[in-house]
Amino acid sequence: MTAARRSALLAVPVAAMTLAACGEVTPEAGGAEAQTITVTDDQDREVTIEGPVDRAVVINSYGNEFVRAIGAGDTVVGVDRTSLDRLPYLPVEDDAIVAEGLDQLNYEAIAELDPDVVVLPRNAVWQEAEQQLSGFDIPVVVATAWDAHAVEETVTLLGEVFGAQEGAQEVLDFESEIRSVLDERLADVEPRSVYLETVDPYLTVLPGSGFHDMIEDAGGTNVFADASGGDAQEELTVDPAEVVLREPELVLHEFEPSAEPNDRFAAVRDDLASRPGWGGLDAVAEDRVAVANGWATSALGKSIGALYLATWLHPEEMAGVDPDSYLERWVTEFQDTELTSADDYVQGPGA
Repeated sequence: MTAARRSALLAVPVAAMTLAACGEVTPEAGGAEAQTITVTDDQDREVTIEGPVDRAVVINSYGNEFVRAIGAGDTVVGVDRTSLDRLPYLPVEDDAIVAEGLDQLNYEAIAELDPDVVVLPRNAVWQEAEQQLSGFDIPVVVATAWDAHAVEETVTLLGEVFGAQEGAQEVLDFESEIRSVLDERLADVEPRSVYLETVDPYLTVLPGSGFHDMIEDAGGTNVFADASGGDAQEELTVDPAEVVLREPELVLHEFEPSAEPNDRFAAVRDDLASRPGWGGLDAVAEDRVAVANGWATSALGKSIGALYLATWLHPEEMAGVDPDSYLERWVTEFQDTELTSADDYVQGPGA
């Protein structure tokens, strides 16, 4: 790499964008060994890729899960640190880390890997990445795998990018199976209120977040559905007293995703129960509290999380549905790794 290119890599300021859109894909005809792939990503950008894609950089753990699920995991040569921390089963080592976060990409390291494409979500610095990598003719595709209501568009998009349409359809069929169970079982339920807390104390979710969609898909209502002022992922730290005032019928705390079991369940439950004023919450007093590792409940666009949540909110309507079996299928069939026990990742009310 020339000194001029190195200088160019440092010239663009960081800018994170958070626009939302749906993805469409339109392949162009090409030869058997080389092909031109044209896709429309979830920022409605038309991106041309010289395929087939044999080398990819994928930023964001949810994106890496989807790429692996469609059968293209062996093309990934570069990832962000969080992806490798959360998903130690990825077939890459520490020297494949080219980003410390969604806003901290090492463009020189990416260029040295010579990828055919870089894939990252809409809450990453995709505009900066596009500008920085254009000089190396490295295309950037925006695909947001954490968006619960864009799973079909995202998986279809990734299937076209990686030439893995058959694998993508298998993922969509599995997700559709889960959605059908939820739709059929919860058609006439009375929604129950949920306070969902993610990672940090009092960090809750707003409309526009995949977690908010997960609550509604499970036959629930988000007690902070009327709040505003969230961050790029539509998450907001709220006043502790406000949680008590809104009297949720169920409390769910999801801690950081990790494929390695992390036994934080008792500590989280003790913290929730000891918070000022929370002893007066019926959900806490009656042990309607669930704690989960996000690797399980945020999997597959949070559809597996919606399945678990629905069984806690509406046990009669969901009788006979076993979320653990869906989690096991996702892990063993689509992530091609082992699941120790579902209890190592999800513990519902009364656990």
